[in-house]
Amino acid sequence: MARDDAAGAGAGKGSLSLVVDGAGLSKGARDALEAELREGLQDLLAGRTLAVAFMGEKVQRRIIAIGSGKGGVGKSTVTANLAVALRRVGVKVGVIDADIYGPSQPILLKSEDRKPEAEGETLQPVIGVADIPMLSMGHLVAKGRALAWRGPMAGRALAQLFEANWGDAELLLVDLPPGTGDVQITMLQKFKPDGAVIVSTPQDLALADAARAGSLFDQAEVPILGLVENMAGYVCPHCGEASDPFGSGGVERAAGRLDLPFLGRIPLSHAVRESSDDGAPVAMGDSPEGSAFRAIAAEIAESLGIGAA
Repeated sequence: MARDDAAGAGAGKGSLSLVVDGAGLSKGARDALEAELREGLQDLLAGRTLAVAFMGEKVQRRIIAIGSGKGGVGKSTVTANLAVALRRVGVKVGVIDADIYGPSQPILLKSEDRKPEAEGETLQPVIGVADIPMLSMGHLVAKGRALAWRGPMAGRALAQLFEANWGDAELLLVDLPPGTGDVQITMLQKFKPDGAVIVSTPQDLALADAARAGSLFDQAEVPILGLVENMAGYVCPHCGEASDPFGSGGVERAAGRLDLPFLGRIPLSHAVRESSDDGAPVAMGDSPEGSAFRAIAAEIAESLGIGAA
């Protein structure tokens, strides 16, 4: 819809207002469309200014599940660092800690002492490091308290996290519990992700479990964006000798066999462990470990078509 706001009959006066349906378009797509419209309307403008307004620009929020087949592979650490790295390239990202029984994100993103407020029955996410909005059961229950919940209760708790007021977040990273249990099934049924990332260490046992997690996403027709190899190699800080406590290259080989993208590897490092305990993910800095997380985040952003141009 166009409106001519000419102030007089002479050329070069007034302006032309153009209202465009921009629903579903990314910022980059809107910018490209606006440039195309300006070029195509040059003759019609005849010196007048053109104001372009996009309507229906609702947030097109996507959900990416970060999963693993077994515990202890560093999936939560990977999630927190990917959130920080994506934030650094301009993605409006939020984090849902869906590990109902063992939440880690409040420590990893330094928000342990914060409690979410509610407007009616809708939770308002707390803000972690790097201004990342986040929610976890760790924010809702007393610190150190064990939850003895059956599947339906866990499902209702998970729904509260997903149905919170996520504002302008365009991407939610969901830190799943290990395995293929009630929480995963509830999420797939009610809040189907737009994609999944599988985290594993290189050893055969972890890879076998990771394959089961991947099979669950396949059955639910959730595209797997790729595999991440964590704890890949260790360099002794004293002698400089490199070793592979968990093996080497297993996840990359598995990705090749499954015809899935290999997103990258993260080293086994004191820096990653210490920064995680401190609630200051290494992806906030420019260390080699932080660069490894940022490279993986860039692969994910590119596959989703989001982030800085």
